[in-house]
Amino acid sequence: QVQLVESGGGSVQAGGSLRLSCAASGYTYLRAYMAWFRQAPGKEREGVAALDSEGSTTYTDSVKGRFTISKDNAKNTLYLQMNSLKPEDTAMYYCAADRRWWSLLPEYNYWGQGTQVTVSS
Repeated sequence: QVQLVESGGGSVQAGGSLRLSCAASGYTYLRAYMAWFRQAPGKEREGVAALDSEGSTTYTDSVKGRFTISKDNAKNTLYLQMNSLKPEDTAMYYCAADRRWWSLLPEYNYWGQGTQVTVSS
């Protein structure tokens, strides 16, 4: 059974930073493709950052230069470092994983429960 558990969300002021974590278990983590998504109230789920099994990264334009996706294979954990946060980054953030590469499309098979990020101006 694949399990993804996010943590690290919270409330920050604009310009601040947060680091989200996604603890993964139940599959061959090293071969997985993983990504972070977010969903604000009344909006569709949006791909934020993705990481393939070779370590290549993809980011949506609005977070390039501010967010960094990475993983620690020894800890089976995916991270999203978020700097220079803006009020428009406010959303529920989800971790996703699959054995296929979906880039920023919300087609991943496995999802976490989400962690809330709120950025105030």
